[in-house]
Amino acid sequence: MSRRRISLRQELPLLVWLVIVWGALWQDFSPGNLLFGALLAVVVARLFYLPPVELSGRFSILRAIPFALQFLGKVVLASFQVFYLAVVRGPKVTNAVVAVPLRSHSDLMVTATGHVISLIPGSLVVEVDRSTSTLYIHGLNVRNADDVLKLRKEVRDTEAGLIRVMGTKEELATLNQEARA
Repeated sequence: MSRRRISLRQELPLLVWLVIVWGALWQDFSPGNLLFGALLAVVVARLFYLPPVELSGRFSILRAIPFALQFLGKVVLASFQVFYLAVVRGPKVTNAVVAVPLRSHSDLMVTATGHVISLIPGSLVVEVDRSTSTLYIHGLNVRNADDVLKLRKEVRDTEAGLIRVMGTKEELATLNQEARA
């Protein structure tokens, strides 16, 4: 399988991540171990086909901090809601799988949105359609059409937050245009 050349600037985040994973797996962050991990990362990235992660080149720390705090708040609130549903309602809880089409067609943004949503208790990505950038979310306590709309809005709001943090300029412009309409 031929692979188009990727610049070091584009591949650097992947290489750094592989070195961090190497150090974490060995529980050894000594310079020698990290250097060996870096050599292995380069070999892995050059020999094996890894789809390129297209980074937008922008990251807003001013948007990332409120997003992270909001995410932590959602995790805490959802944890209590799931606890309540498990203790009080038990097996009578109604669930649904909901298709949520995303704005972005970037693999990174679709993946990030799916992971953030899956980390919030009560929701889980069960399928991803890359061709249409659609996430299929299993939602807990989805009883009617209003709950479906609420779940879709939550997923799209999460995607919007991620676009504000690290989306491309085009995705950000589309998001801002949507907000004005």
